[in-house]
Amino acid sequence: MVVGLIDCYFSTIFLFKNGKAIEYLRQNNPKSYLQKIQIENIQKVTVGHQNEAILRIEGNVFAKGEDINPNNPKEFINISSLIEDKNDRIIQDIVSGHNSIYLLTSNQNVYGIGSNQYGQLGFDSEAFKETEKPILMMKNVSKIFSGSSSHHVFLLNSNQELFGCGDNYYGQLGLGESTKESLIFKIQKLTKIQNIPKGKIIDIQCGYAHSIMLIEDEDENQNTKRKLYSCGNYKYNGLGKNENIREFTEIKSSLFENDDYILDFSVGNLHNLILTSNSKLIGFGSNNFSQLGNGNRYLYQYIPIQIELPKLRFNEDISNYHIYSGFRKSFLYYSPPSFSNIEEDLIKLFRRKEFCDISFKTENGEVIEAHKLILKYRLNQNENQIEKLQEIISKKSIKESNQIFEMIYSNNSKINPKLYSEIKEIINSNEKIEETMKRIYLNENENEKDFVIERKEKQYKFPKLILIMRSELYRGMFLSVTEDKSNKVTDYSELSNKSFQIFEYWIYSNQIKDGIQITKEIIDEIKFGIDYFQLNQTNPNLFDLLINKFNN
Repeated sequence: MVVGLIDCYFSTIFLFKNGKAIEYLRQNNPKSYLQKIQIENIQKVTVGHQNEAILRIEGNVFAKGEDINPNNPKEFINISSLIEDKNDRIIQDIVSGHNSIYLLTSNQNVYGIGSNQYGQLGFDSEAFKETEKPILMMKNVSKIFSGSSSHHVFLLNSNQELFGCGDNYYGQLGLGESTKESLIFKIQKLTKIQNIPKGKIIDIQCGYAHSIMLIEDEDENQNTKRKLYSCGNYKYNGLGKNENIREFTEIKSSLFENDDYILDFSVGNLHNLILTSNSKLIGFGSNNFSQLGNGNRYLYQYIPIQIELPKLRFNEDISNYHIYSGFRKSFLYYSPPSFSNIEEDLIKLFRRKEFCDISFKTENGEVIEAHKLILKYRLNQNENQIEKLQEIISKKSIKESNQIFEMIYSNNSKINPKLYSEIKEIINSNEKIEETMKRIYLNENENEKDFVIERKEKQYKFPKLILIMRSELYRGMFLSVTEDKSNKVTDYSELSNKSFQIFEYWIYSNQIKDGIQITKEIIDEIKFGIDYFQLNQTNPNLFDLLINKFNN
């Protein structure tokens, strides 16, 4: 299953779940063919105009390209090993520009390699045009922002201060009208960007002649809001103005509703896409190759327009879809949620309201909803504890209440230690979430198990909430706005009783049930079942554990 998709001028790279990649070379060449990349344990792939870089789980980076290895541009070389400081060779993140690659080390230092034609490496571009070795650009960096078609880069430090350098012909660095650097076409030295919008910078994406910034902040009711700001060439910044914008300015449109939340956005070479929580796909910018997908042939779309979405596989959960704007093309693709543990599963589900069945009121009368089944077991199976929790919530703000529930679900006191001290007496703080899940599994109260799976002549009962959390198949079924939501799914004849018992126990506990002898037949069934249930697997992996148990 594809979990990552990255496009550039001449190729598309698909990053597969097993850490291997296949590169589709030279799409404009009729003799193009699939070429396997002989690099495994891949964590991230990033692509520029004619450079490609691969970050391995071990922290080393292999790259190729004319500006990286001019003697053999088609050969991947280990560029992280070329960093002079040997203590700085473990790489945490990589980002590609048009003809340059940026490396963020585990020590929070950023190195650049490749072209410096526009000063995008932070040095005098006349005296220092390119480098085949990574050059230190800046220390104390938390994030790098650039783009496959851009000649400029932004670096964000740990104090949320933003710096930029490179091509500024159209004002794409957002330096502001009042600064003398604003009208300089090449910013060859990292320069602090002033007048950044209020809030936390979540992401910045760079096109050829513009940049778009995603800011997250709270409104007057302490609800989290996201806004987009752009600068650069007027044709691509979505502001509907017939002039270049040299300072980050909010993208405003009637398409953004009050309850809309920006899930994803993508900046291509000359066009942009936005995906919102209300299942709206919004686009603007160049459309000369129909990359906006709106059915017309207007060369430029100066203001945001809504684009009709295709019929989605899981249209009820738009947050699992992602968009990508490449060079003259766009992608909409589905990526299953990758939950690292049960705690994260629970918090994600807490933020969804479809299956909430108990309400609490905050001090201002706002209503916050939760899952009674989980609360019951986190609060020592005691109804009185739920009443005590309601009393605590009635004296808290909506923000504090959300933090309290997240601490109850995750058993993580670090979210707000002061608030945790108020609730620790009513929750089972010594119990791990897995133990809570197993107690639900062992519970004899059948009323809490509201979904029946029938296979042959035997019935298995599950709480829908648990199935949503552990299986993408049931997540799609129960949260669908169009599909049948009946309480039975029949015919699991492909799975034996033993295999189904393994699945049942794993769904709750993330463990293999004792006392079941593992055979090759069971392993084959489980392999089928993982795909059929679309099981959200955590580390360790169910299939790997079964193989190890079988071999031992």
